[in-house]
Amino acid sequence: MSNALGGRVHVLDDDEDIRDSLGSLLRAEGFTVFLHATEDKFIAAHDGRVPSCLLLDIRLGKADGLEVQDGLKHRGIAVPVIIMTGHGDVPMAVRGMKAGAIDFLTKPFSDANLLAAVQIALEKNAARCREAAEMLTLRQLYESLTPREREVAGLVAAGLMNKQIGFRLGLELSTVKIHRGQVMRKLAAPSLADLVRMFERLGLRPPGIGRYSQPL
Repeated sequence: MSNALGGRVHVLDDDEDIRDSLGSLLRAEGFTVFLHATEDKFIAAHDGRVPSCLLLDIRLGKADGLEVQDGLKHRGIAVPVIIMTGHGDVPMAVRGMKAGAIDFLTKPFSDANLLAAVQIALEKNAARCREAAEMLTLRQLYESLTPREREVAGLVAAGLMNKQIGFRLGLELSTVKIHRGQVMRKLAAPSLADLVRMFERLGLRPPGIGRYSQPL
């Protein structure tokens, strides 16, 4: 198995020997690895723009891995968590799964099971990172529109014809066509269907028209 996704694996465990052992295994498979003894060090090192996952020990000395997991969610850190647990902690691991962890590994676990879990976690997070990047680009494109272009874009996406848009906004037909062309160019929308999908993804809805409401 290789790290084709270019992802990062964070290991949060208070046992230095375990951290080092996991780090050696993962690096041998081509992963970029970060080893942490505390939650704060993980948070400082985590970059949400890069596909990542977290191998989290359920018992961190005096700390509770499930509390750490909850804390990350409250901070808005959307990283896939793989819980590492001893046999006696399986009920706790199940709680962690219900709280959003994608898997749990019962010690001692095999290298193959660990690597498979990491690969799945990175694939999930890579998809999330791509979606976040696409949404950021889409919002930037929308924000490049002038206020008038946003009005026209919303009405076009709502299904109004150029004449209807002109009547609603008090614009000449030729002016509507110019604004519409600018909208399609700036948003890189090849077709009306693409423009509608963009508005749906952004949650933008023009006021009082069909199923749409006020743009952001």
